[in-house]
Amino acid sequence: MAAPRYQSNELRRQVGSPRVKPRENKETLCRNVVIYGHCRFEDQGCTFLHDQNKTNNQNQNQNQNPGQQDPSKKSLNVESPSFTPANLGPAAAVKKTLTPQAANAPSFTPRGLGAATPVDADAAVFNPAAIREFTPSFDPNAASGSNGTADPFNLAAAAAAFNPYAENHGGMAGAAPQFYQGGQFPPQPLQYHLYAPVGPHREDLLQYHRVTHDFFIPEKLREEMQRKSEAALQVINSQLPQVDNYHSLVALDTTQRKNINIFGYSSWVYKATSSKTGNIYCLRRIEGFRLTNEHAIRSVKEWRRIDNANVITIYDAFTTRAFGDSSLIFVQDYHPLAKSLAEHHLSPNPIHGQRFQPKPPIPETVLWGYISQIANALKAIHSSNLAARCIDVSKILLTGKNRIRLNACSILDVVQFENRRPLLELQQDDFVQFGRTMLCLATGTLPAHLNNITTSLEQMSRTYSAELRDTLIWLFTPAQTPAHKTIDEFIRGVAGHIVTTLDQSQHQADELNTELYRELENGRVVRLLLKLGTINERQEFDGDRQWSENGERYMLKLFRDYVFHQVDANNNPVLDMGHMLRSLNKLDAGTEEKICLTSRDEQTSFIVSYKELKKQMGAAFNDLQKGRQELEQQQHQMEPQQWMQQQLETRSRSSWPFSAKTRLQSWSIG
Repeated sequence: MAAPRYQSNELRRQVGSPRVKPRENKETLCRNVVIYGHCRFEDQGCTFLHDQNKTNNQNQNQNQNPGQQDPSKKSLNVESPSFTPANLGPAAAVKKTLTPQAANAPSFTPRGLGAATPVDADAAVFNPAAIREFTPSFDPNAASGSNGTADPFNLAAAAAAFNPYAENHGGMAGAAPQFYQGGQFPPQPLQYHLYAPVGPHREDLLQYHRVTHDFFIPEKLREEMQRKSEAALQVINSQLPQVDNYHSLVALDTTQRKNINIFGYSSWVYKATSSKTGNIYCLRRIEGFRLTNEHAIRSVKEWRRIDNANVITIYDAFTTRAFGDSSLIFVQDYHPLAKSLAEHHLSPNPIHGQRFQPKPPIPETVLWGYISQIANALKAIHSSNLAARCIDVSKILLTGKNRIRLNACSILDVVQFENRRPLLELQQDDFVQFGRTMLCLATGTLPAHLNNITTSLEQMSRTYSAELRDTLIWLFTPAQTPAHKTIDEFIRGVAGHIVTTLDQSQHQADELNTELYRELENGRVVRLLLKLGTINERQEFDGDRQWSENGERYMLKLFRDYVFHQVDANNNPVLDMGHMLRSLNKLDAGTEEKICLTSRDEQTSFIVSYKELKKQMGAAFNDLQKGRQELEQQQHQMEPQQWMQQQLETRSRSSWPFSAKTRLQSWSIG
């Protein structure tokens, strides 16, 4: 056993005044008398002088006989004159000494602590109740503290060192890092659950009213997005060919009837995947079209420049014979589960017991939203010296809640290139098609059945406002020559409804932004779980089967039990989602809060902070990354036969899923 660091007699606690060696001269005044006025060890062997009057008499005698030297006085004491430089003048030559009478001086009372009261010289007991407690002021604009004194701790500069509401913390002197790394934190306490309630709050629920689903995306939105993802990844084993660099074609047409009313040719729509970019596109095929003029297909380049939220973007156009005929292919954006306005509003609903049930009228606010969006699309198209030429309920797609996009606008420019009409005439025709589309939606009539416009307008006026009727009449009424209608004039007439549509779209963007904030925090938690999953319960690493049970990895295992494997008093599992999220977010932030980790046999306990756990997790994960990189370097430097022999030797006791020959072949192929 190693010898103790200190001797036993040094470890004993001293009782009373510290013992000193006896002196022959007992004229030194006891310091307890100077400080407290008396010495409680006077009768217990204290060897210093306790009679203060005797000391005062000696000082008076020395003042009367300055030439007489006391042999007991040392060369350096409190009576020595202070050093005075020669260049300070005669004012600084005053002799300043500290006499023993300083012990009888009244206690010091700072200004600003109240009215000064005389203090009895005999009362030397310190009374903290007579002094008011110091209260600092955190107002950086105040010149003094709350007690009237100046700011002695420079609190104004400390408050200005970090502004938690600033957008950019990098340029501030002394500011903490944005993600609070390296153990530096802002001066205010953090809310470590880190689920910030950002966005509109339409419900007034308390914290204990919420459930687990409030931490994640709403069920309806999640279902809609999953259905769209499933539709985008859907593949059908069909006999459709590969067109240029687009493969895995899936037909999107719900009916097999050929409609040639709009383009003059039969058209088909497919979903395809690009082998160049891996993105999913929509291919519109014009069947049986022969390109006679190369300039016709070049007009698609002008449509590629249009970037509008209510126009589907066109990327490319080319001809192909992959379908067994001469076909024209248009490549455009793909919107999964999109429906045309005709399918959504004008197709009857089949019900049980009856063949069809007519749909209710479309709300007027929805119609004004459609008018605002189509006007936005025509504004972008006409500003680029183009014409839509294809505004029909069967070619306008509904891609979201009341969100529409114009589709197939560039097809007629290519198909009818030989029979071109003046641009101004085509733009005036866009207003007429615009009015027919809105009249079809307002009356619930298909375009083929819309024969008498005047009768349809009278029918619409029974359900909708006069303002909507007058707007459609303006679209149908031609301008008197030589004047012509413009989209800017139309936008000025419906500006109030466009503002309403903009407000609705911004509210929807706020709701989606709120859901995005939730998924942001969930992503942080997922990254932590992935790291912990690679460290905890690892069977072997670097030839050590107990790697995950040693060192900091064992503490991370206990932390895993602390977060996910807690039980209550009845030994039932604790399924507290809030506790799990709080613990993981505190680990990600690396806070100074300490927790107690106990082993499963309750024989080992650790008190550790989240900051230390974060460092340990980073070190363990770096070891895994370093080991993988070293293993890859060794494998590249090793011959296949040597690598196979090493694997057979190190894993002779474990089950080998492949034969040596198969593994050697896979090595040579890879």
